[in-house]
Amino acid sequence: MDNKVFESYPVPKAVATLALPTVLSMLVTIFYNMADTFFVGQTGDPNQVAAVSLTTPVFMLLMAVGNIFGIGGCSYISRMLGEGETEKVKKISSFCFYGSIIAGVIMMIVFLGGMPVILKLIGCSPNTEEYARSYLTYIGLGSVFVVISMAFNNVVRGEGAAKISMIGMMIGTIVNIVLDPVMILGMNMGVAGAAIATIIGNICTVVFYLFFFAKMKTGLSISPKHFTAKERILSGVFAIGIPASINNILMSTANIILNNFLASYGDIPVAAMGVAMKANMLVILVQIGLGSGVAPLIGYCYGSGNLEKMKKTMKFSMACNVIMGTVLSLLYLLFTEPIIQAFINDGSVVAHGVRMLRVLMISGPVIGIMFVFMFGFQAMGKAIPSLILSLSRQGLVFFPVLLITNYLFGLEGIVFAQPVADLASLGVSFLLFIKIAKELKEREKELELQKAEA
Repeated sequence: MDNKVFESYPVPKAVATLALPTVLSMLVTIFYNMADTFFVGQTGDPNQVAAVSLTTPVFMLLMAVGNIFGIGGCSYISRMLGEGETEKVKKISSFCFYGSIIAGVIMMIVFLGGMPVILKLIGCSPNTEEYARSYLTYIGLGSVFVVISMAFNNVVRGEGAAKISMIGMMIGTIVNIVLDPVMILGMNMGVAGAAIATIIGNICTVVFYLFFFAKMKTGLSISPKHFTAKERILSGVFAIGIPASINNILMSTANIILNNFLASYGDIPVAAMGVAMKANMLVILVQIGLGSGVAPLIGYCYGSGNLEKMKKTMKFSMACNVIMGTVLSLLYLLFTEPIIQAFINDGSVVAHGVRMLRVLMISGPVIGIMFVFMFGFQAMGKAIPSLILSLSRQGLVFFPVLLITNYLFGLEGIVFAQPVADLASLGVSFLLFIKIAKELKEREKELELQKAEA
């Protein structure tokens, strides 16, 4: 394990080293998520596309569970490395591995046992119910692999192994993209084929991480002898992991509520918003990738007391996100129609999707600033600010905005709800940082006193 990237690299080089693989991983994730919608769209059946859109929030719940152990573990590991607690790092990573297995089994039982309730909650119509049931059955059976895959995509980044994380995600994505056309179109399995391809991809990712722990040099561990929830390991992982996962849970809940609102206008708007949001993921996940990529560096600097470098890292990362967000947003506004048509060539879906995607891009240039704040708070171990920010974008702000805009403007209002919530949440992130900045100044004074006394 080499800490040069944390200790000696200048900020731009350190950010590039950590963030580029993570941004590439997020691009891989985008293709991973788009693949199912794209190839299902090639069937020409809007009901199957709508079914994939309706089930996406349920899949996001699995991501949320994985993030409890992944983001929580990554944050804790990077801070412990900064403090020199290498033995504790092994215990944290082992806890995250076995915790992911247990959580995955629980989710499988919930998915398969609660299927009728789940299908009703996500807003399935008679046209989409059987397609959604088929998709979720296979996803449920593979829950353990999805949770472990999501968790360790993040955990390995805690020690700076961003390239390993990228390779793990790429393996799963390539397998999924190769299998999608074979199973969905070639074997005529439709949405069931999409789900099976997704699970096989996640299995391949987990196998790679097992190989990483068995054969490669790492300061992490998945050995049962290191597994423990004591020594504040459970609380240390969950204190950051749960607020981080709440963001995913709220994204899932927001999507379910959004789809239910859209369903009152028919299956076409559901399919169109599903396609628009899949396309919009490129802008969002690239900026999330940079924010999450630099989180281990922020956590290490915070743990080691190098607060000046930490602040420079956050400022530089925000500037990069604004540039990327602006460029991508402009490209999307210029080529909106071809982007939507790439997923499905149904005239009604395309007409709705073009309008929806253009509205979603309103917050594209600046939303990345909020993600740097959010992952920065998590990396510093600031559980409450992290929780508040996670609750804001897809919960405290989004839900009331959705209710009001739907009541006042109908379908048009529903479309505008997300960018309005994004901009309001950005304001919340600035207010939270003002408070944390005061705490950082106090910590800097304490560190200066300690140096003077030494």
